[in-house]
Amino acid sequence: MSSSGVKLVIRGIVQGVGYRYFCYRAATSLDLVGWARNMPDGSVTVEAEGDRGAIEILIKELKAGPSHATVTDIDVFWVECSGKYSSFDIRG
Repeated sequence: MSSSGVKLVIRGIVQGVGYRYFCYRAATSLDLVGWARNMPDGSVTVEAEGDRGAIEILIKELKAGPSHATVTDIDVFWVECSGKYSSFDIRG
């Protein structure tokens, strides 16, 4: 299994609707590590590391989002795997 890293910026109605917890459940079910954070501009930023195939599944799940969210756009930035995460966390 080769490890990959990704930074995602998710826009739409993604704050106050359980979106970070949705990210957490999706990422941990795929054995990914990293974090999800609400941003001041109303977006959610996610950093995730793990198997590239699992990350691609995560991106598809995050495009759908939980029932109360409306995702309008996801920016995907593939990055080098840093290896600095040991779990997936919800931040600020």
